[in-house]
Amino acid sequence: MPLVLVSILLPLAAGALLLMLPRSDRALSRLLGTVVAAITFGTVWLAGTRDWSFHWLSRPFVSAFHFGATPVSFWIALLLALCTACAIAACRVERTRDFVALLLALEGTMLGLFLSRDLLVFALFWDLMLVPVFFALVGWGEHPATAWRYFIYNFAGGLTLLLATAAFGVIYGTTDVIGLPGVSLIGGWAPWIFAGFAFAFLVKTPVWPLHTWMPPTYAGLPSAMTSVVSGVQSKAGLYGFLAIATAMMPAALYRYATPLIVLALISLVYGALIALVQNDVKRVVAYSSLSHLGLIILAIASGNRLALDGALVYIVAHGLFSAVLFLVLGYVEEREETRSLPQLGGLGWSNPRLSGALCIAALAALGLPGLAGFAGELLILIGVYQNGYVWPAIVALVAIVLASAYMLRLYQGIMNGPQRKDLPVRADLTWIEGLAVAPLLAALVLVGVYPKPLLDNAVTTVQSGPIP
Repeated sequence: MPLVLVSILLPLAAGALLLMLPRSDRALSRLLGTVVAAITFGTVWLAGTRDWSFHWLSRPFVSAFHFGATPVSFWIALLLALCTACAIAACRVERTRDFVALLLALEGTMLGLFLSRDLLVFALFWDLMLVPVFFALVGWGEHPATAWRYFIYNFAGGLTLLLATAAFGVIYGTTDVIGLPGVSLIGGWAPWIFAGFAFAFLVKTPVWPLHTWMPPTYAGLPSAMTSVVSGVQSKAGLYGFLAIATAMMPAALYRYATPLIVLALISLVYGALIALVQNDVKRVVAYSSLSHLGLIILAIASGNRLALDGALVYIVAHGLFSAVLFLVLGYVEEREETRSLPQLGGLGWSNPRLSGALCIAALAALGLPGLAGFAGELLILIGVYQNGYVWPAIVALVAIVLASAYMLRLYQGIMNGPQRKDLPVRADLTWIEGLAVAPLLAALVLVGVYPKPLLDNAVTTVQSGPIP
């Protein structure tokens, strides 16, 4: 069986088989889930960009079960496998077996999305990847309404994606086009088809004002699941912009560049300001993600090659530091039984390893040179400025400065300050907890000092300068 198929089917099959284990065997469920995710990482790496296809539809357009990584999706798929392995190793929830099975199902459906080379299969996996998160919100979430809000928003985006895909197939004659050179949809229908794709991608990212499902979802999910949803699932829309909108409909992207830039700038500033005043630590990171992902939308809308290269680097960087932040905040909540920033403080005295992990992730999020976030931000700002978007670049720079304020507030509010005598002394990071975040922290440093492999693979059809 081709490795690319193994990458998709292995976590799905393992998640189903895991349900045959005794529900009380929590340690074994975590161990097997972590091993499966680690093996999946290896299969994605070994498969590279080799593909496999099987045609299954010839009318009204040609469609195929065609799977294989593009140079862009390869890195996102690796990010997904790494985040999933770390999340499973870190999870500490009731009904661990069922939760790990959902995490593996989420990994398999998202790998199907990122490795799909056919638009119709891409759209099918777009909806399938909602199911594990929905059931996780129902089973472990804080309020059932959050699950329905998440599902309705994202399923509405999935419907517009499916309609746009069908229209694309009828007009172009095939949907087996992702990653193929020379594919370009033009004509009177192109802007409308682009609008259908863009709506789905903006909901999933999310971008203001389509973001209201995101903060309660990130806060309500267990931190292990949130680390995967925030770190990777939110990149599905960004990958869609890069692999579909930018590559196949550049003229339509240029036509809608101004409203996309406006939405990106509002998300950048609004997310940063709300993060600055939040007292729920998970919502601080949730709104910071709204701001960070707005920066990537700005890069895509600018149409500049350098900015698009920076977008891929920042996609990976955000996935890494977002996953670490949610995992570490999950450890904090588990120890102190609160997420309220005013009720925390002084934990660094008795938790130096926990403090160090949070410090590195927060510094990456605020763009410290030498860590992954800085390289992506710098390339995006230079690229946006090169294409003549001076004021958007300035506004983005202001939002990045605000990131320093809310990330330092988050870290200081949890770890610094006088040692709290009223809080019981908890054990610092255990070796298992440390092992769960160590690969993510190491990747943050590696990408920060050596982003060249990502830049070499950031292949797009967009030339430097405005799209004609």
